[in-house]
Amino acid sequence: MRDPSAGPASGRQKILMDPLSIAIFILILLFSVIFHEIAHGLMAEKLGDPTAREAGRLTLNPIPHIDPVGSILLPMFLYWATNGAFVFGSAKPVPVDYRNLRNIKRDMFLVSLAGPATNFLLAAVAAAVYRLTPGLSESGGYWLIQIMSLNLVLCFFNLIPIPPLDGSKILASLLGFLDRNWMYTLLTFERYGFILIILFLYSGLLYKVLGPPLMFFMQLFIGPHASIGF
Repeated sequence: MRDPSAGPASGRQKILMDPLSIAIFILILLFSVIFHEIAHGLMAEKLGDPTAREAGRLTLNPIPHIDPVGSILLPMFLYWATNGAFVFGSAKPVPVDYRNLRNIKRDMFLVSLAGPATNFLLAAVAAAVYRLTPGLSESGGYWLIQIMSLNLVLCFFNLIPIPPLDGSKILASLLGFLDRNWMYTLLTFERYGFILIILFLYSGLLYKVLGPPLMFFMQLFIGPHASIGF
């Protein structure tokens, strides 16, 4: 087993600046968000809504998933705004017609949770490879840590209950069990989502919310000397 206190597990894990490293990071980010969106679509299909499959979105081909804002502009902005310490992106959301779901309050919860849960699973798989691969190279360890940290960020960031993030739909589904009007009221704020996210970032609340769970799971996955990039 790899010594979790050795090599790239310690120190701040920022993106390397050479073009090849940036390209590899972009690919990791792109396919992490693609798996996230496919998970939403597959769960929706299982619960009665085939919209994502009919739209051709249940595919690993990145072209149908690329969103100019979430996949390109947002990661570039966050990289610039945080000096490379925090990068986040998103793919084009898979279409889900909630009217097709068998139980909208329960099934909205399950569909929304599927994406973050998939990112958490990807992080756990990368952690298992990191911990159980003998003789892992420094560069191999570095990129496994990037997969872990990025997918944990995708997981916990999406669980924040700010529309249109998955956490808002999870909260809306829970509110729906109390009063369906509360559920629909929360969902109407999606039009202001990007502005709310930027304000959340600049307020400093993002780091306070994401820091503790990210640190906990990075230390759980790779050892007590792990750190996060912000």
